[in-house]
Amino acid sequence: MKAVYRVLAYLIALEVLFQGAVITFAVFGLRHWIDEGGVLDGPTVQNHAEGFSEVVGFQLHATNGQMIVPAIAVLLLISSFFAKVSRAVVWALIVLLSVVVQVLLGLFATDAPALGILHGINGILLFAFAVAAARRPDVSGPGSPPASRDAADVGRSGVIRSTS
Repeated sequence: MKAVYRVLAYLIALEVLFQGAVITFAVFGLRHWIDEGGVLDGPTVQNHAEGFSEVVGFQLHATNGQMIVPAIAVLLLISSFFAKVSRAVVWALIVLLSVVVQVLLGLFATDAPALGILHGINGILLFAFAVAAARRPDVSGPGSPPASRDAADVGRSGVIRSTS
């Protein structure tokens, strides 16, 4: 179950990278399209305007961010109860809380665009939290160093050996 926990945490980090990539794709596509004389409005976004194929980036960002990432965060929390990793539940809750904040910031930024700044900052924090959760010392494989000296045995040579 440690492997599932680790994979899900890294998957969330990858999802954050994907989110950044698709929104950047959409924004740069929009800039280019407007420079060429295009006009953006609701029907344009809904009908995939001719010449603005990058609009799909906005839709992928919204769907992935509101459905896929939260689902993975919930699965991470569930797996944390069975992973037998110290503080896994705490880290999974931090990740899930960051995801909830991220979704709410994204939704409310439509009416208060300045929240987009916090949405970006929280996205970076979410990435860091997900990587930190995946890299917990006791999530690593059998050859990893022990989490603390309490879990280690120091031999005559002074080399720390894991007792587990």
